[in-house]
Formats: sequence, structure tokens, C-alpha cells
Amino acid sequence: MANESAFSPSPPAPPPLAAADVAADALLAPWPVSPWPAPHVSRPNPLFAILPLSALAIGLVLLVAVAVILVLTRRGRLRMMGAGVSVDGDKPGAPASSCASSARGSHNGGCYAAAGCIYGGRLGPLGLAVVQPRRSQGAQVFTYRELERATDGFSEVNVLGRGAYGVVFRGRLGDGTPAAIKRLQLDLRRQGEREFRVEVDLLSRMHSPHLVGLLGYCADQSHRLLVFEFMPNGTLKSHLHPAVVTEEAARTPPPPRGVLDWQTRLCIALDCARALEFLHEHTSPAVIHRDFNCSNVLLDHNYRARVSDFATAKVGSNKANGQVRTRVLGTTGYLAPEYASTGKLTTKSDVYSYGVVLLELLTGRVPVDTQRPPGQHVLVSWVSTTATTPCSAVYRCSCDLSSDS
Repeated sequence: MANESAFSPSPPAPPPLAAADVAADALLAPWPVSPWPAPHVSRPNPLFAILPLSALAIGLVLLVAVAVILVLTRRGRLRMMGAGVSVDGDKPGAPASSCASSARGSHNGGCYAAAGCIYGGRLGPLGLAVVQPRRSQGAQVFTYRELERATDGFSEVNVLGRGAYGVVFRGRLGDGTPAAIKRLQLDLRRQGEREFRVEVDLLSRMHSPHLVGLLGYCADQSHRLLVFEFMPNGTLKSHLHPAVVTEEAARTPPPPRGVLDWQTRLCIALDCARALEFLHEHTSPAVIHRDFNCSNVLLDHNYRARVSDFATAKVGSNKANGQVRTRVLGTTGYLAPEYASTGKLTTKSDVYSYGVVLLELLTGRVPVDTQRPPGQHVLVSWVSTTATTPCSAVYRCSCDLSSDS
């Protein structure tokens, strides 16, 4: 059986296809080339991966460069300040604006180089934006006990002056910093609370070398105190118009005041002008002092002037005329006539008060003096009628100063 199966015949071959079937199969065969386009496979562009990394690297390099420039600039400014060179925007080649360097050999120890005073800080934002390095960037909060210890229990020996809203004491803070501490007197209607808030708000945000700096404040329960930089040479009024010695002053006599010479007075006038320019031009909206007078101009150890007492200051208007209608406040003799008659306050009101202070610097007279002969009671009226030219005014004032000295 095995042999039979091994030699069994093979199955018959299929019959050959007809010609018609071959043609039909040829039509059904796949095309050698596809008539449809092959799908496009996109490959990632290497630039899209390189560009973000390059931009990030360039940004980091620029950031580091700016940081290095700022650090070097800061160190240079501090080095210049430490060397006594001014950075208040002095003109190239002009004397330094720090009057300490130009005060050697002068009897008042103040600013006596006229060129140094004129170039001592250009009237612009560069000179006004510089904050003295010894000033703190923010007002410190003190407790009543701390300020009580600083003034020896608010001793009468430490009284520097008395004003409408309180008493100013000389004090020394815990870190040894000398300070002028103003204790406000609040009545039953809490009169003086607004003045306290105004001074803290304005002086905490405004920083200029021509304003007295606010070191801190105290709002402990019902106590309201302000801590200012100490100005060792007192007020401009104490130099121009020495007060009559009273019993209280006789117990604690004030330090002797010499007559301010002309170049010192020029420095004081320029410093006051820069202070008002900062308030009017470099704050938005403008700040109107409203009580600018020689009692609110303080002198530091170099007889550089700084403006103080912003208790009655008013924020101006952003309108075209800049007028603010308010109740009339200020010191007699310094009020602008239009403000006193209409109650409309503008920055020009401060400019008028500044003009009165200039006349005081020139003449040595008080704004209103009823003890003088008729026609000379009001300083502005007297100058406008007698001093027909600037030269005659300066000559008359020179004679007055020579007789006083």
C-alpha cells in the first residue's frame, strides 16, 4: 500500500487561461506607480529650538550687565559722598555743592562761597531726587516710653520751641541719633490729629535734601509725636530776628547767634527755592506748604536751609489753574493778598511767601512791625515804595546789616 501511494499519479494541471481572462487580470493588477501623492511628513526645524534658548541667554546676560552697572554706580556715589563730593547734579567743573568744603576760614562755619552756592545743586529733578544716605528710607514707629526716655521725661530744659500745635523737644534716640521730637497737643475735639496725619503721610513719601527728614512717629494711644532730624543751628528767624529774652529763656539761654553774611544768606535763599521747586514741580499733584516763613526754615551745621512744618500743607489740584478753595491759614505778613481775600490757594501763594522771606534776608526786618514809623509797618509796602531799583535796595540793606553788626 505504501508503494502504491508513493507512485500514485500527480493531480492534473489546470487548464491554461483564456486570452480574455488574462486581459481581465491585467486590468485588475495594482498600478506600478500610485497616482495619489504620498503624504508629507514634516520634520522639526532646529531653529525653533535654538531661538528661545538664545533669547533666554541674551536676557540673562543683559540682566547681569545692568545689575553690575547699578552696583558700580551705587558704590561710586557712596564713595563720592564719603569724600565730600556732591552728587546733587552739580554742573561739570563747578565747585561742590556741599558747603562744608567751602566754609573753611569763615566765622559762621556755613556756606560762604557764592559760586559753590549757585552751583550747589541744579534746580532740577536730579538734584532733588537724591536722598541723603543718613536718612532712613521709611519712618520708624516709636513707643511713647522710648521718646519719653529720649527727652529726659520731656524736660523743660530740652524745649527747642513752641508752636500752635505743640512743643518741640531736643532728644537723643536709643541708637544715639540726635532728634527734634514734636509732641502734639490734642484737645477734646482732637484738634491736631489731622496735622499729625498730614505730616506723616507727606514726609513719608517725599524725600529731598532740602526738606527736614521725618525719622519716625508715635501714635501710642492718645499720644501723637513726630521725630525729625535735628538741625543744630535752629530756625532762620532766630538769626534774623533774635527773640526778646524772657524768664524761661533766661534759665536756658539760647546759643549766641552771629550775623549772617551775604553769601550765607544767598545759600539759604537758594536752598529755600529748591525746596519749593521740589514741592511744586516734582510732586504730582503739587504740594502747597501754605505757611512758608522764616520760622519754618531750619539750618543744619553747615547753615544749609531745610523747610519744615507741613502741618497745614495742602495737596494742590491737577486742573489747569491749579486752584484749591480752602480756609485761609498762615502767618500774618506772609499771606498772598489774593489768597487772603478769596481763599483760593495755588502754588503762587508759596511764591509770595518766599518773596517775603527774601526781603527779610535782604533787610533783616520782620514782615510786620508796628513799632516803626508810619509807612514802614509792612515790609512789602515799605520796600515797594522806597527801593525804586534793585541796587538801591541792596545798598540800603548793606547799611542796615553793617549797623547791626
